[in-house]
Amino acid sequence: MTSTTMLRLSYAAVSDVGRVRKDNQDSGYAGPWLLAVCDGVGGAARGDIASSTAISQLRRLDVAPVVESPEDLLGLVSGALHRAHDRINELVDEDASLNGTSTTATVALFDGHRVAFGHVGDSRAYLLRDGELSQLTKDHTFVQSLIDEGRITEDEARVHPHRNLILRALGGPGDTEPDLFLLDLAPGDRLLLCSDGASGALTDPRLAAVLGDGTPAYAAVELVRASIEAGSSDNVTCVVADAVDDDGKPVVDAEGEELSPLLVGAAAELRRRPGRAPMTGLFRAHRTGDTGELEPVPDLPDDVHAIPADPIDPEQARYAPRPPDRLLWLRRVLVTLVLLGLGWIAAAAAWSWSQHQYFVGEQDGLVVIFRGLNADLPGVSLSEPYETTDVAVDRLPDHLREQVSDGMAADDRERARTIVQNLADEMSPLEPSASRTGG
Repeated sequence: MTSTTMLRLSYAAVSDVGRVRKDNQDSGYAGPWLLAVCDGVGGAARGDIASSTAISQLRRLDVAPVVESPEDLLGLVSGALHRAHDRINELVDEDASLNGTSTTATVALFDGHRVAFGHVGDSRAYLLRDGELSQLTKDHTFVQSLIDEGRITEDEARVHPHRNLILRALGGPGDTEPDLFLLDLAPGDRLLLCSDGASGALTDPRLAAVLGDGTPAYAAVELVRASIEAGSSDNVTCVVADAVDDDGKPVVDAEGEELSPLLVGAAAELRRRPGRAPMTGLFRAHRTGDTGELEPVPDLPDDVHAIPADPIDPEQARYAPRPPDRLLWLRRVLVTLVLLGLGWIAAAAAWSWSQHQYFVGEQDGLVVIFRGLNADLPGVSLSEPYETTDVAVDRLPDHLREQVSDGMAADDRERARTIVQNLADEMSPLEPSASRTGG
């Protein structure tokens, strides 16, 4: 049952590039009405562009929702996710180098009582209520399908070689229909939205222990730190929010400052001026992390792709099913035509060469000069009679008769005629006819 008490969110967001990746392809957002995490996929195809583009569309939801029913709240989330999907595809249409990019998305839209979730991919949402951790979303991954079929366990999935293969994402031609559901909140509930850099590195008990400690800002920092120290090889992004009673006063952070919307990860980095040094990981060394990078951020421009490109991250370990090249069919046709053309040229050259080859053989009991190759393929003759002579094979000596039967190679037509003349000289004379006796 939905609580009649009006609630507010106290939130924090942290994103770190981690110890392995060069660039951060995660993007995160936390505001009074909206929480979101997107994990870009595509490596050289710029997953950071995909996640940033998705956040730029989704964060427009961060206003007090005015809806008539909970289903309308879900409709707002669904519409924003589809707009993000379409916008990513528009960018790919404009720039072919982005072909193959996509992003996960886990979104929570708050209306003061409940949260409408939208989910695509393998970023996750969790609820910590009365010390009990619940996973709210279900991964759209290959290994999750194996878990559902009972073929592997959760622990085996963490080390499975295909654990990062995503079956659903924003961007590309694949299945992008989000999972949508509602959650009624109660005071004291804590929400976590995170990329798989955190959920893939921390077990549920460890995640619950870290998540349940301190303020949202402290928990977000410690979750990122714990994930990296646990060996996460990916970018790590965590958004943490508490449901608190609305007492009419502004929600403040640990320093007493009023909370403002927070933008982290690639979405924040791509907004920086050209030439500004990229953000390094907060936790690359064992030192205390902080959220000094997390300044309030004004609205993103609609076209985040207009920002100069960052260096490419050759991400190899994480690929969603790649959308097919939009001109793949044309390329295949052109390659086929080129191969057929080359084959025709080679066949024509071989035929032309064969027409300058000769040998001496036998046909119908006579010595014949053949043009072509003294060989046959199944169902295909590689030679044809060129000149028929009056040299009878049965009048040749046995050794020459055998050579003619096998075919006598000639360098050219004149050499073939010379061979025929030599054979004629070796023919035995015809025996005279026996004379008749008269009576």
